[in-house]
Amino acid sequence: MQTYDVRIWAVRQRKDRNQSSAELRWKTGGTPHSQTFRTKTLAEGRRAELLRAAHAGEPFDEATGVPVRELRQRNDVSWYQHARQYIEMKWPHSPGSTRRTLAEAMATIAPALVADTKGMADPRTVRTALYGWAFNMTRRAEEPPPEVATVLAWFERKSLPTSALADRMHVRAALDALTKKLDGTTAAASTIRRKRAIFHNALGYAVDAGRLSQNPLPQVQWKAPEQVEEELDPATVPDPRQALALLDAVRTQSARGRRLVAFFGCMYYAAARPAEVIGLCISDCDLPRRGWGALRLRETRPRSGAAWTDSGTSHDRRGLKHRPRKAVRSVPIPPDLVALLRWHVTVYGVAPDGRLFRTQRGGLVQDTGYGEVWAEARSRALTPAQRSSPLAKRPYDLRHAAVSTWLSSGVEPQVVAQRAGHSVAVLFRVYAKCLDGAAATANARIEATLRGGR
Repeated sequence: MQTYDVRIWAVRQRKDRNQSSAELRWKTGGTPHSQTFRTKTLAEGRRAELLRAAHAGEPFDEATGVPVRELRQRNDVSWYQHARQYIEMKWPHSPGSTRRTLAEAMATIAPALVADTKGMADPRTVRTALYGWAFNMTRRAEEPPPEVATVLAWFERKSLPTSALADRMHVRAALDALTKKLDGTTAAASTIRRKRAIFHNALGYAVDAGRLSQNPLPQVQWKAPEQVEEELDPATVPDPRQALALLDAVRTQSARGRRLVAFFGCMYYAAARPAEVIGLCISDCDLPRRGWGALRLRETRPRSGAAWTDSGTSHDRRGLKHRPRKAVRSVPIPPDLVALLRWHVTVYGVAPDGRLFRTQRGGLVQDTGYGEVWAEARSRALTPAQRSSPLAKRPYDLRHAAVSTWLSSGVEPQVVAQRAGHSVAVLFRVYAKCLDGAAATANARIEATLRGGR
């Protein structure tokens, strides 16, 4: 707690066992303090420092009895060290994908917070050293290669003190840095927002550590580059005929394709994310012989890379995106997907742990593997003009196709959002153009009803 109530007494000399000393006594708020020095001169010097701070109107820390500015200087470390400590604090409770994001944000900001750039390595080498070593806590015990060690030693020497970020211009420099990708082009709006949030949190940690008096970020007049990015581009979304042609091209291209056609079907018919389908178990599927069934999505298996997970495996095990860990999303599925999944189980069975989808060797389905199958399906199902366009460029576009189909069919946005697993606000923001089409359909129905009443 800070206080301006400071009382400082005169130095008094003491003698104990024929040893002379000088005692300085003072009080901050209701807390008394004392410090013993070998000579009266040293004690008077310290007393003068405390008096100057008190006369200048500086706040004192009541618990330690020293000026807050001095306490902050004692706790100060370089931004490079602070960023490492911040990531180390976040690491144990973060999944692999979040760890990667934290490391990427700090690796982007650190080069902007140095005293000067003399002797700095090229951007790619700097990124490799910071992202892959300095801010990757799984490599704490490893000895970095000589070229990496050189870069890290440079940052230890050149990094600004964390307290320097009380200067808003340094904060602006960091914010400007996080808007750029490694190649110098502007990063996506979602990436900028994510890195800015991490930077804000790291500055808050500096306040908690006594290295800054307050978080300077909210005081900086800064705006990210204008981008319209989140709204879905309809040109990427296949229509039902195109989606079915793509699924058929997956089925007929190879043995690997046949194993994955139901995998892609879950994205198209149930709007499931790829990471949700990877861990889908037979126990979470209702597959009746006739009629509609259901999927209970309760887990995601995002691929983070072995370097970022505690288990050393490429995939994390997490709850649903933006949901509590034990949340379950139930999605009704049409008879077409029910039949597809029943066929898949009959032909390929399930993994020992109940997973529906696995590689021929029994492992988790990898994004590189299903990405290759999808690329081949596009080359078979689409015309040359369509292949050169963004149409169904990614398997994820099947999920967009599902949501778009539901909206254009007149399903209420609240129901669509619930089945897709995000909020209504996100639905309106991302699928604005699809909702425009649904609004036109609704208007036509309303008009027809009004005419019928005449």
